Amino acid sequence: MRDYPITEIKGVGGKTAGLFHKLGVDTAEDLLRFYPRDYEEYRPAAREIGSLVPDTVNAYFARLIKSADIVNYGRYPVTTLTLRDEAGSLAVVWYNMPWLRKMLQAGRLLVFRGRVVRKRNRLTMEQPEIFTPEQYEALSGTFLPIYPQTKGLGNKTIQKAVRAVLADKELTREYLPENLREAYELAEINFAVEHIHFPDSREQLLYARKRLVFDEFFLFAVAAKYLRGKKEDVPSAYPFRIDPEGAALAERLPYRLTGAQKKVLGEIYADLSGGHVMKRLVQGDVGSGKTVVAFLALLQASLNGFQGALMAPTEVLAEQHYAALMELAKTYGLPVRPVLLTGALKAKDKREAQRKIREHEADIVIGTHALIQDKVEFDRLALVITDEQHRFGVEQRTALEEKGGEPHVLVMSATPIPRTLAVILYGDLDISVIDELPAGRRHIKNAVVGPDYRENAYRFIAREVAAGRQAYLICPMVEPGEMQDLENVTDTCALLRKRWKDGGPRVALLHGRMKPGEKNAVMEKFAAGEADVLVSTTVVEVGINVPNATVMMIENAERFGLAQLHQLRGRVGRGDAQSYCILVNTGGKEAEKRLDILKNSDDGFFIANEDLRLRGPGDIFGVRQSGDLEFQLADIYTDAAVLKDAVREAEKLLRKDPELRRKENAELKKLLDRYLRKKYSGLTL
Repeated sequence: MRDYPITEIKGVGGKTAGLFHKLGVDTAEDLLRFYPRDYEEYRPAAREIGSLVPDTVNAYFARLIKSADIVNYGRYPVTTLTLRDEAGSLAVVWYNMPWLRKMLQAGRLLVFRGRVVRKRNRLTMEQPEIFTPEQYEALSGTFLPIYPQTKGLGNKTIQKAVRAVLADKELTREYLPENLREAYELAEINFAVEHIHFPDSREQLLYARKRLVFDEFFLFAVAAKYLRGKKEDVPSAYPFRIDPEGAALAERLPYRLTGAQKKVLGEIYADLSGGHVMKRLVQGDVGSGKTVVAFLALLQASLNGFQGALMAPTEVLAEQHYAALMELAKTYGLPVRPVLLTGALKAKDKREAQRKIREHEADIVIGTHALIQDKVEFDRLALVITDEQHRFGVEQRTALEEKGGEPHVLVMSATPIPRTLAVILYGDLDISVIDELPAGRRHIKNAVVGPDYRENAYRFIAREVAAGRQAYLICPMVEPGEMQDLENVTDTCALLRKRWKDGGPRVALLHGRMKPGEKNAVMEKFAAGEADVLVSTTVVEVGINVPNATVMMIENAERFGLAQLHQLRGRVGRGDAQSYCILVNTGGKEAEKRLDILKNSDDGFFIANEDLRLRGPGDIFGVRQSGDLEFQLADIYTDAAVLKDAVREAEKLLRKDPELRRKENAELKKLLDRYLRKKYSGLTL
């Protein structure tokens, strides 16, 4: 397909293009790869109130026996309607929409579509759409896409733009051979792209999605193998001798390392001293003590006369790691020379840090992606550690490794990916698991509640804050208008600030669309105790450590994967005080069963495996379940089987044609070139 700027699409002017740019969409190709986050499924309208399902979106066909009423609550008029049949009654309400009364007259046949909830033991439908029977019949059985949105750019505008690009009949060339598509039942690429946006049925949607998921995994696997290569048994340029005094530090710490920590540390020491380059992934559950293991490995780099670097995903976490290392060095008299390097440093301090690194006056370097800038030169970088590795692109990790030529590599992750998937996703790494929590760590008390519990939760948070504690409140959306039935941080923050304006908890706002400096300032403010409640999206999943926070409240919890919820819950329970996790379920009884797994377990690997077991290929609606790696549509839990197929085919392809020089792979080579340029900072095959 011919790619072109989004301004060439009819109806998209400069202002609208600017709004699209905020969503990462600048070209027609970007728009086609801007996948829906959900779908409006227009099921046949129910004709009996008894068949309506609470906590879900329903359509109800009714003849109005009585016209609508308008009741004034303060400044806002509320339009109300009561619908009845032999099975019961349904209250229908609209806020601040008095003009609807003209069309809601007795005798009319209408279809109402909206979320049904139970309020005061009565079924209620709030803010429903209204259709004539003919209008609804035309929509019945169809799926309409719901896209991520931003203020000023609504769903209908995005739908219209996507339709305009799809009407361009210049098709994308197919790059997968027909026999492979038949073997795995994969749709043709143009069919898949069209029907991921506008499917005529659930079956079409699943068929289209499977192909695009396969593509994401396949391209990831080929690109990763190209970028990383298989560097097994590469002779080490930095041979370590494990210093006995450094190793003995583990026994002098004020707490005992767990058996799992000792086992993993032994594997790392064996790698470092084994004569070959270490390539190891350390998976450890939230609070399992990965950081101290990393520090002990960095200490060995220093004691061997080398340099070691630890790259963290946020400036706040890098600063916290640096402070913890300095405290450790001071307490135990360690002969290390640490330095901190982040983008937030003043220019003078940054130049001084860079000089110390270059001249080997620093032997342990802790920082953010600032470590991979061209101006940063290491002397003998022998060990590279990336913390929360899934927050970095492959090219960022590779760039840091290249600073040392061929250093030992340790990547750490608190995301409990099931081992079966980790082996596939990190095929070039040996895998260690810290699957034991330190003794004495308090269990977090968990509760799965309905939306009617919110008031109690707010009061509980206020009591915790009054006792000197802090709290997180997580919402899936940034602002109103993205998905009407989900909570967003903008409105929630405004509501809580209004509620607590007279001397109550101090509320801060955080989300992923903020500039890096703004995000860092908010996290630092919260970490310093200058804000009591942090209303945030999932950007706090990693990158912040606040031992004083004791409450994690997660809105629309059913919209997240269990593994991600476990990660979020891990932001609390880091101090001595009892901590709590409140999961607000708006998804009904089935969702509650799933959330009960999290409620009854604090074992991240058990939870991840349950997530893998529970989620199937038909479970595709709503927010993506895992935030790992860099996939737009694919999910390693939902799509585990497709992941295995795609990786197997990628390996088979590269065995036959490692440089992709065969004629039949020409289209794939072009696609990979574009993929690498977009994903990995201009690299090409």
